[in-house]
Amino acid sequence: MNPEFQTALLAWYDRHAADLPWRSTYDVYRIWLSEVMLQQTQVETVKPYYARFLAAYPTIDDLAAAPLADVLKLWEGLGYYSRARNLHQTAQRVSRELGGLFPRSADELQKLPGIGRYTAGAIASIAYGQRAPALDGNVIRVLARLTDLEADVSLPAVKQDLWALAEAGLPADRPGDYNQALMELGRVICKPRAPLCGQCPVRAHCRAHAAGTQQQRPVKTRKPPMPHYDVAAGMIWNERGQLLIAQRPLDGLLGGLWEFPGGKQEPGETLPDCLKRELREELAIEVEVGDLFVVVRHAFTHFRITLHAFTCRWRGGPPRAIGVRDWAWVAPGELHDYSFGKADREVIKALEARGGMLF
Repeated sequence: MNPEFQTALLAWYDRHAADLPWRSTYDVYRIWLSEVMLQQTQVETVKPYYARFLAAYPTIDDLAAAPLADVLKLWEGLGYYSRARNLHQTAQRVSRELGGLFPRSADELQKLPGIGRYTAGAIASIAYGQRAPALDGNVIRVLARLTDLEADVSLPAVKQDLWALAEAGLPADRPGDYNQALMELGRVICKPRAPLCGQCPVRAHCRAHAAGTQQQRPVKTRKPPMPHYDVAAGMIWNERGQLLIAQRPLDGLLGGLWEFPGGKQEPGETLPDCLKRELREELAIEVEVGDLFVVVRHAFTHFRITLHAFTCRWRGGPPRAIGVRDWAWVAPGELHDYSFGKADREVIKALEARGGMLF
């Protein structure tokens, strides 16, 4: 990008940049925390979580010393829980192995858990003033329109060209502000479906605007339909009025979170039979499956589920952690002490709405 483009973009950013809590600091810990939270998550959603995390863990040493269960509970509802696990691992590595100091280069930052090329570039440029590009979805859209790019931006070779373009356009001064300005431009002006070209500070440099093709850029391959799975879960009660919950393995979807145990229905299998099979395989227990309690629909990044939660009676076999990380019998009032994914939290809401007891 030429100097005129850089000047116009930064002047617009200086006048119109949103007042966000992580923009008032050059503290690398706070910038890193915000960038991890902002991955695939909207700004307004992140704000309260960012404030709560800093209140609970004001320094990286505080975060490193916290139990993972506490970190996951504080993260509950923000989604993409691998981010929270990676956040905790990175905090421990920086605190214990690097003397509490983050690496200063984007290449070194990428060696830490959960820090990819984009996040490393954002941290290095914003916190340290390094000339490191930060290519997220907003920036891809802006660059594709500025260049009127006809190629599919999801192709690896095209993505690599965009990284090179982003790096070439970085100014010598204020690279962090420049990266944030590109992201801000994509977020509030160069929107996906209805770009506000009349308000764009750099429209004179935009080839797509000149050609009238801004609505066709960026070019992306149409995604295939999302698969759907039916899942059976058991609200398993014992004679003491406690519910059995299970902790998911750390190295997988919703790793480390708790759930009402169960699993995916196989072809030709009824939901009650699915539930009995899953409970034998994961916990080595036998249950009496009762009524369907609630149905919850939920979408993950790459698939959708319909969760069918059944009331069950525990009939035998001491629970064993075979396909789960851990298990616990808890009173209904203790469920909020554990971190659950969104679908299971909906089951808890339904339980509370009916008074918290089913047997």
